[in-house]
Amino acid sequence: MAATIQVILQQDLKNLGKSGELVRVRPGYARNYLIPRALAMPATARNIEHVEHEQRISALRAQKARSEAAGLAEKIAAVSVTIERKVGEEDRLFGSVTVKDIASALKEQGVDIDRKHLALAEHIRSTGTFDVTAKLLGDLTATFKVHVVPKK
Repeated sequence: MAATIQVILQQDLKNLGKSGELVRVRPGYARNYLIPRALAMPATARNIEHVEHEQRISALRAQKARSEAAGLAEKIAAVSVTIERKVGEEDRLFGSVTVKDIASALKEQGVDIDRKHLALAEHIRSTGTFDVTAKLLGDLTATFKVHVVPKK
């Protein structure tokens, strides 16, 4: 009997590997645990070919998403947002400017981005110019300016 057999993992498993990897395991472990729980499948030629095809498609999708995010990053970097707010003494705002306000101001300028992707370095509670970072995809970010001016 074989000491080890090859299986293709269908899920990430701690101490074994990531999904789509070809790994060697003991036959009993594969037969009694991995395959019945759909954590792995036998490494036949057809299954290996199918997994490689899925990985190629996934890589193409990721590349397309990254290029779209890079285009959005360029568009965001070229934008400058102006927000008017009522101010009190010493140019202090009544309340603050939130990421929701910034996202709606961006939408008015034709850039549609979810507010959850916007990050403020500090709370905006006074007038002035502030840098806001938009986290787009993985490590891809874009920074733009937000100008807070007093309402007349």
